[in-house]
Amino acid sequence: MAKTQPTDHYARDAGHRAEPATLTVLTRVRELIVTGKIAAGTRLAAETIAKEQGISRTPVRSALAVLTAEGLASYHINRGYTVREINLRDILDAIETRAVLEAKGCGLSVDYGWTLPEFDRLCTAIDEGAALIAGGKWSEEIERGWYQSNRDFHSLIVRVSRNNALRNAIRMTLVYPVFGDIARLCPAVARYVPQRHRNIPDVPPEHVIASQSDHEEILEAIRSEEAERAEQLMLAHVLKSKDRLAAIATRR
Repeated sequence: MAKTQPTDHYARDAGHRAEPATLTVLTRVRELIVTGKIAAGTRLAAETIAKEQGISRTPVRSALAVLTAEGLASYHINRGYTVREINLRDILDAIETRAVLEAKGCGLSVDYGWTLPEFDRLCTAIDEGAALIAGGKWSEEIERGWYQSNRDFHSLIVRVSRNNALRNAIRMTLVYPVFGDIARLCPAVARYVPQRHRNIPDVPPEHVIASQSDHEEILEAIRSEEAERAEQLMLAHVLKSKDRLAAIATRR
């Protein structure tokens, strides 16, 4: 299963090979935007952000350029950078596009082959998620931990596809939170979601349990070097998020 070709040693998937200061501000501002803590239409002044972060304006400008490319901000000559409005249709379209791209990346990862360290890291991400669910309890902290393992799982598969064009295209679809339940954390979705779906449950939610099961099935397809099956499983897995959100919004 594992090949011995060179690997990128888990370069951090931050939008590009950014300088540390750019990466820090990019991650922070992106999180504030997708969770609605910075409202649509808000001006993103490089000087203000730089002062708040205690850094120079150069990395802030770089981060704002990335956010614009990702579709989270827009730039106008007279107004500078502002937060772009994201609606439910944008979210559903982004998930659908990401599903197709990630599925292809999953198949390519099998075609190109996994090194043993890479495959071990994938197993670790899945094991970490399984352990959190096995505890039988749920909270905001546990949810965040599970979604971190979920992000590790997905981003590693995409990196092992060895396809930078595909990786860049996927980054353009991440216009929603990746560190928690979209239905609860994303303002563009939450306003369509009944309150009962936005509360943190006391036990692991069904959609998380199902997602964990999908991860384990995808892992086995990768282990067995079944590229076509891995691709199909990943497509169905990501589309479940779209189907869930669409169903919740329809039943409101």
